[in-house]
Amino acid sequence: MTFAFARLPAPLMKEPSSLKPNRGFLFSIGTDIRATRRASPLRWLGWSSFRVIILLLGDALALGLAWQLARFLNKFYSPIPEKLVWWVWLGLPSLFWLFAGGTLLLFTHYGLYGPTARARDYLRAAQLVSSVYFISLVLVYFYDPKLDAPRSLFFSAWISSVVLVSATRLFTNGLLASLQGSRSPSRVFLITKPNRMHRLSQTLERRSHYQVVGAAMVSTANTEPTFQRILAARPDEVLAEDVPDVELASGLYWRLRSANIPLRLLPSSREMLYRRGMPEIVAGLPTLMIETSIFQSVDYRIKRWLDYIISLLAVVLLSPVFVGIAISIRFTSRGPVFFRQDRMGLRGKVFKVWKFRTMTVDAPMQQAQLEQQNQADGIMFKLQHDPRITSVGRFLRRTSLDELPQLFNVLLGQMSLVGPRPLPLRDVAQFETWHHIRHQVLPGITGLWQVSGRSDIETFDDAARLDLHYIDNWSLNLDLEIMVATLRIVLTGLGAY
Repeated sequence: MTFAFARLPAPLMKEPSSLKPNRGFLFSIGTDIRATRRASPLRWLGWSSFRVIILLLGDALALGLAWQLARFLNKFYSPIPEKLVWWVWLGLPSLFWLFAGGTLLLFTHYGLYGPTARARDYLRAAQLVSSVYFISLVLVYFYDPKLDAPRSLFFSAWISSVVLVSATRLFTNGLLASLQGSRSPSRVFLITKPNRMHRLSQTLERRSHYQVVGAAMVSTANTEPTFQRILAARPDEVLAEDVPDVELASGLYWRLRSANIPLRLLPSSREMLYRRGMPEIVAGLPTLMIETSIFQSVDYRIKRWLDYIISLLAVVLLSPVFVGIAISIRFTSRGPVFFRQDRMGLRGKVFKVWKFRTMTVDAPMQQAQLEQQNQADGIMFKLQHDPRITSVGRFLRRTSLDELPQLFNVLLGQMSLVGPRPLPLRDVAQFETWHHIRHQVLPGITGLWQVSGRSDIETFDDAARLDLHYIDNWSLNLDLEIMVATLRIVLTGLGAY
């Protein structure tokens, strides 16, 4: 894979202790790229929002009609048991509102309110409606095993919901397509090579319902001026071509996502984000549509709340462990219990990371003498049988208990539970330009690097690519997988020294 990267100023590459966020490479000082910007009110008044509202109302209406039909067919011989009717609103029982709410949330989560209609959406809608109904059977059983829910009502409501939702969506999408054809052209901002701008612009405006409202060279895709031009143009989407993979996934995608602007890629720019997009033909060109979710900021906010809640609980529950480790360190070696070191954090901000001390007090001074024995590449320093490690320290490192004080860094907002590991300034001083992409997200106590080889990874480029993969494909599920894998590795001590 070939990487191309935006240039950082010399101080960023040579003097890590005075790093300044680079506006040409980073888009918001002090902000994680996964945090969503406050969208302009004008964006909520556009076609995309109108489409979402119409589809939501159509789905809600279809579900309501399905339930009314099912109740009419069953009211004489198998009504809803009174135990399942907690309230009635607008003539519909409580069960309907639970069903409808769950169904619409699933529709939203699985992208059924995207900017375009696809044949697969009808099958997905039927699957999700069916899933809600079958899950309800399990929940009713656990609610009251002796409760005999009317089967005729269940099947009539299920089948009528699937049929009416599909039919309503078919009608609504046809109506929206007709309205879209009569409305003003969709606004698109182009990012491509200079020799492709004129031809691509002509192709879009001649063959499709698009109006090009701005353009930028691919070499400036991740600069602040280009991003501000995109915001000023207020496009319905951005069409990008030939953006280098790493800049695309770790820069442009997250910038546009934070501003609620969909990104459409031409095939040459899709490698890093392939699994995120949906193939579509536009103006005779094969493209990959990467949509923004109307709940896109929720996952990151949940992540940050979980960071604080889990860290606080861990500190309270593990306080006896903290005390025991502190006593063992104090009575087995000379020096303080805790070790504090400058590390590089979000947006190049230096902070003090906390750890239980595992080495002798003069360890930093001895490192210069041990550099020639370094078993990793020049960026990282790893020594499997490091003579500076104390007897207790070796146990703490193997079990990763020395990292526990970083829970306080999480509570201070300097770190997250999961993210790229913050590295010492000695390591950062030797970074290549593209390595700094890892500083666009909050560093973590554990990360993909740690669960994919830990200390056994000897080349920093391999570790950096794991960090980039984490950034590009981040989700709450990925964080959960990393945390579970971390617990497994901690228990086995795999790759730790």
